[in-house]
Amino acid sequence: MEQHGTRPAQYGPRRSRAALPPQGRGGAAAGRPVGRPTGPRAGGGPARAAGRQAGRPGPAAAREAGARRTMPNPRLTGLGSGLFCAAVMVVLGYLDALLLGASLTVYGVLFVPVCLLTAVWVRRGDLLTAPVVVPIAFAVGLVPVAESGDGGLGGRLMGIVTALATEAGWLYGGTLVAGSTVIVRRIRLMRRRRAAGRNRPPG
Repeated sequence: MEQHGTRPAQYGPRRSRAALPPQGRGGAAAGRPVGRPTGPRAGGGPARAAGRQAGRPGPAAAREAGARRTMPNPRLTGLGSGLFCAAVMVVLGYLDALLLGASLTVYGVLFVPVCLLTAVWVRRGDLLTAPVVVPIAFAVGLVPVAESGDGGLGGRLMGIVTALATEAGWLYGGTLVAGSTVIVRRIRLMRRRRAAGRNRPPG
């Protein structure tokens, strides 16, 4: 008789495949490698990012710093402020004589902003020199503007004296502007020194 080869039946529960751990399933499902953090990189968390943003100046601060670098901010000594004011007034006097027919009114109007610049640009240690040098510069700049009369030295001096007398208002006005600017700068300097003394730790 033929014996049919039959496979003996296997009794008992069937072996099931080992279930994957939850981390394995989550990593496979999300397509990310298992065990790698999904947040910010280690050591570069929100604190470091916030620190970088805080240390980086904003656009407004960058524009203000750039404007400060581009604006002229010289510091003149007492002698330098006198030479600056006198040189500018002589140049303006010659331009006034060539272009406007030696107008004393125009010369006086131009004298006021020059006084302001002189008082702003003089250094802190020589603030009191600004109101002293601006009247001298006004008289020096009158040389090309004042009428010479007969053309000699005496006529030139008489023309300067006459111009000083007739344009005394502009002379006093420019000197007052320089003195007021110096006083304001002096007050601000004293306040800064007091604030620095208060903030200084004792001892």
